[in-house]
Amino acid sequence: MRPLEFGWYLPTHGDTTAYGLMDAQIPGSPELCDRVVQAAEKAGFEYLLIPVGSVCWEAWITGAFMAARSSSIKPLIAARPGYINPVLLAKMISTFDQMSGGRICINLIAGQNESEVEGEGVRYPKEARYELMEEEVSILKALWTTRGPVNFEGKFHKLSGAHIRPRPHQQPFPKFYLGGGSRQAWELSARHSDVHLFWGDLPEKIASNIAEIREMARAHGREDDIGFGMRLQVICRENEADAWEAADQLVRHATERQKQEMKTLYNKSEANLRVQQLAREHGDLLLPHLWTGITKVRPGAGIAVVGNPVQCAETLQQFIDVGCHSFCLSGYLHDEEAERFGRLIRPIVAENNRGRWAA
Repeated sequence: MRPLEFGWYLPTHGDTTAYGLMDAQIPGSPELCDRVVQAAEKAGFEYLLIPVGSVCWEAWITGAFMAARSSSIKPLIAARPGYINPVLLAKMISTFDQMSGGRICINLIAGQNESEVEGEGVRYPKEARYELMEEEVSILKALWTTRGPVNFEGKFHKLSGAHIRPRPHQQPFPKFYLGGGSRQAWELSARHSDVHLFWGDLPEKIASNIAEIREMARAHGREDDIGFGMRLQVICRENEADAWEAADQLVRHATERQKQEMKTLYNKSEANLRVQQLAREHGDLLLPHLWTGITKVRPGAGIAVVGNPVQCAETLQQFIDVGCHSFCLSGYLHDEEAERFGRLIRPIVAENNRGRWAA
């Protein structure tokens, strides 16, 4: 069994305790980033997801600063197809890896919002972006592992005698993560990912998806190389009633415009469509402590584990038991929820999984 690992989220776009309520909004700032990273590191999180939406601060610059201002947590930063020349990107990542002593991991993102991607000048449709991503990841890996110049000829890129310095600190290269619900995303994970992250779903569905992607990886000789995890929110309080009150407060002030945007702006994303489907079919609860409410106001990871420490740990355990070893979590406020996770949930998960995660 793989060791368990837990990651946290850095809200460079700002934080809140209530979507739609101006008084509850906290703007993005260096001070917010410092608070969240310090809390996440103290709570024992191994990696730090840095978002890349148009409202977010630039992820590579943020990640470099936060790696320099912390001691152990690894920034998880997106390599998005079509945004950065792959030779330059390979050099950026390996330089980051050397400068930080091996504290970088790579998030593969094709993009959820088509209008946002187009607004940033990337004109490929989503299917083509996955093809482009396949080429660019192949180029990254070749540049990091080939002794001598790299030649590459594909649909999107042609390289003649490319080479970079330095080589990565992590060998053979940093870990790749991918979260996506389409067949193209699964195939890319099967070929390249160290961890495929699912968004919230029923444990039995996750078990089925794991089996299918592992079988896809078998075709590439990688069935034992790929691991699996969950991207979830967590809302934990020492008293269950307080947790549900915090959950309700998070969404009760959301505007109709916010709710409508969740249905229209992200309708090309299979993973977003799946969480919306789950909310329609199951209502607010997938499990007694697995809540769909945030999907009404937030794209992406909108399904939350809600409850007291034991209830939250038991819900996470259901995903561990079906084969997940990596958990990329977030919660509101992000510094406060990270602290609660480390103090309240982590010891229970560690006790229930002795030998897989340091207590």
